[in-house]
Amino acid sequence: MTKMIRRRTAMATTLAAGALAAPMLARHGWAQGAYPGGKTVRIVVPFAAGGTTDILGRIVAQLLTESMGGTFVVDNKTGAGGNVGAELVAKAPPDGMTLLLGTVGTAVTNQYLYKTMPYDSVKSFAPVALVGEVANVLAVHPSFPAKTLKEFVDYCKAQGPNKVSYGSPAVGGTGHLAMEYLSSLAGIKLEHVVYRGSSLVMKDLLAGHILDTMDNLPPYLQHIQSGALRALGVSSAKRWFAAPDVPTIAEQGYAGFDAAPWWYVAAPAGTPPEIVKRLSNDIVKGTRSEAVIKKIRDAGASELSGDAEALTKHMVAENAKWKKVIEAAKLEPQ
Repeated sequence: MTKMIRRRTAMATTLAAGALAAPMLARHGWAQGAYPGGKTVRIVVPFAAGGTTDILGRIVAQLLTESMGGTFVVDNKTGAGGNVGAELVAKAPPDGMTLLLGTVGTAVTNQYLYKTMPYDSVKSFAPVALVGEVANVLAVHPSFPAKTLKEFVDYCKAQGPNKVSYGSPAVGGTGHLAMEYLSSLAGIKLEHVVYRGSSLVMKDLLAGHILDTMDNLPPYLQHIQSGALRALGVSSAKRWFAAPDVPTIAEQGYAGFDAAPWWYVAAPAGTPPEIVKRLSNDIVKGTRSEAVIKKIRDAGASELSGDAEALTKHMVAENAKWKKVIEAAKLEPQ
């Protein structure tokens, strides 16, 4: 008797949800279950073609094209640390035809680094799914007098505030913020040397013009493996699949340290829940398949699979962490 009542209640709930979703779908031109209806859906990538964000966007576009029956294409809209592309999606009709392949910047940190924001990082979007992440690495030139993270911290303390410098590709970039995060926990203060891109950081690091960096790991991996550079730790919560011998910062005395940049998919706020759920389910299923995991890892990233609810929780946790780091570093919005 109890089971029958529960079953009827569940059925009633399902029917009620469908009844509520149907008018919303209809307002956006979709019949129940019709999305994407063979149409072309645009995935806005807020960075230039060829980078990791772009590659992940194309991986997501392909897996959704194969699973959903429409055509999903990437549209690169660059500028303002991802804000240009994110704004385009935030202001697009909430009909499932425009999606964002976003970063930790568009989701969390940009709001603390820019004086004016063209969208609300939370209210302007409907979270869809997590896609992937990448580790930062604390890498040093072989001449740097530290072979472990502890030795690095001890050396920086002995030299005094701002006596040790490090390079990173951008103010407010993930490498810069990861180093500020580590510095706040370790009680050290380093001088930040800003470059225009990782390639210039790496060129000067290899030449010994700078002696250390915190930056995305993949471009540095071959030089770490050859011995041209030394890795003192990775910023991800777990050891990185492509560098299993490099310890995490977390396991070297900074429990819970996690400064891995990540990617996600979002839709404009107000997108019908049924469309969000379909997209979320297909992305989660795809990013857990061996074929897609291989593509993500070949791009230098790692899979980070999670549905809309998992993405929302992740954003809340990341917001609390990076807000505190940025405030402690006294970074002024530009």
